Amino acid sequence: MRKLLFGASLLALGLIAAATAQAEPLNIVFTHHSSASNPFWQAVKKGFDDACAKLQASCQMIFTQTEGSVEQQAANMQAAIARKPDALITTIVDNNAFTGILKDARDKGIIVIASNVDATEGPAKTIRQAFIGQGFIPAGYTLGKTMADFFPKDGPINALVGVSAPGQNWSEQRAAGVMKFLEEYKKTSGREVNVKRLDTGTDGAVVSDRVGAYLNANPNTTVYFDTGLWHAGVARVLTDRGIPPGKVLLGGFDLVPEVLQQMKAGYIQVEIDQQPYMQGFMPVMEIYLSKTVGLAPADIDTGQGVVLQKDVDGLMDLSKKGMR
Repeated sequence: MRKLLFGASLLALGLIAAATAQAEPLNIVFTHHSSASNPFWQAVKKGFDDACAKLQASCQMIFTQTEGSVEQQAANMQAAIARKPDALITTIVDNNAFTGILKDARDKGIIVIASNVDATEGPAKTIRQAFIGQGFIPAGYTLGKTMADFFPKDGPINALVGVSAPGQNWSEQRAAGVMKFLEEYKKTSGREVNVKRLDTGTDGAVVSDRVGAYLNANPNTTVYFDTGLWHAGVARVLTDRGIPPGKVLLGGFDLVPEVLQQMKAGYIQVEIDQQPYMQGFMPVMEIYLSKTVGLAPADIDTGQGVVLQKDVDGLMDLSKKGMR
């Protein structure tokens, strides 16, 4: 035991010495594809800011003006790299759009870590040094599998899968995971399962209009799966129409306050958490370890935590604090 404590003490002293040797504070930039109005990203930002404060690092998170804009994100990345920070944290929502920019960053000696969204294939996946975030296909599959417990016992299952950002890795993969489960469920259960895909967007009002119109045309819809957090708006549509909770099952991703409120009200049955605070906090710590003691950045799976109505009260406080 004493040997272990002694070894831990030496490691701690080594880290402190390395930090002391760092004459200038670390300069870290986090660029991504979302606007400041997206509540999910406030939890990522809190994790990022908290980690930077602990290290007394100079940090900046740069949002896009338009939600999901790959072009604006690319421009923000180029501007950030021109300032030659120590590290760039970014989301790789497109396999090809950022390859040249990321290569330029690495050529300049900038550490590159993907957080929240990774490339699925191609050069960008090898250029970045680590990914910290959720496995999207397994998460979509888990959403579908958990929701099956709420399916009605009789009759067909008419499912609508809303693809929030067509062509972007996170949305397409989550949708693929949901549909993979539904195909398997159809084969193993022997039930009639009908699946439709709808491009829904990332603007809450637009999502509500599009899904609301679909529900008007397809009143026998059993379940709506969102690949993001915008099913909370669909819950408002159901409320406004006087449709009772559970008549149309709802499920999606991320524990933003409105989602938790709609879960508590019974309109959302299943939510999948990806721990956004960790996605902001851990990349900063990996950059610190890389710069001070030479540890290579490593992948971290931030999970696919299942949240049900019974879990909501315990999460409300963390949500209010911006940590979930």
